[in-house]
Amino acid sequence: MPSDSSFDVVSKVDQQELDNALNQARKEIAGRFDFKNSKTEIDFDGKSVITVLSDDELKMKNVIDIIQSKAVKRGIDIKALDLGEIEPATQNTVRRKITVRSGIPKDKSKPLMEAIKALKLKVNAQYQDEQIRVSGKSRDDLQTVIAHLKAMDYELPLQFVNYR
Repeated sequence: MPSDSSFDVVSKVDQQELDNALNQARKEIAGRFDFKNSKTEIDFDGKSVITVLSDDELKMKNVIDIIQSKAVKRGIDIKALDLGEIEPATQNTVRRKITVRSGIPKDKSKPLMEAIKALKLKVNAQYQDEQIRVSGKSRDDLQTVIAHLKAMDYELPLQFVNYR
């Protein structure tokens, strides 16, 4: 009798790729003419918060566009970056915090669990440690679940790991 196969649905960002994307963005900003003599900075705490400081809202928008384009080129989904509000900072500058979303919160997992159950396949889905483990006897059913979740327009980027 075949044993159960399983995979995990996770939402995480490769920290090294994010760091590389931010370094590329800093380099581009340092070399651009429209950012000469501006107080533009990109700070990353190494875990989950990127703080962008700039002269005005227009430059801030340009910096955010640069960060997003570099992130996409490095394979980071834009949905993982949660943009905060633009707030005034010292010396006539503006600040914006970008939160890097990692993990699937319990309340955000419910639509995924319901979508898996709605397929009416012989699979079991469990929420554990900010990820969802989907298991079943048929690998074809698991492939169907993956295809369905990929086709969904979900607010977090999803990856499928530990397929056994």
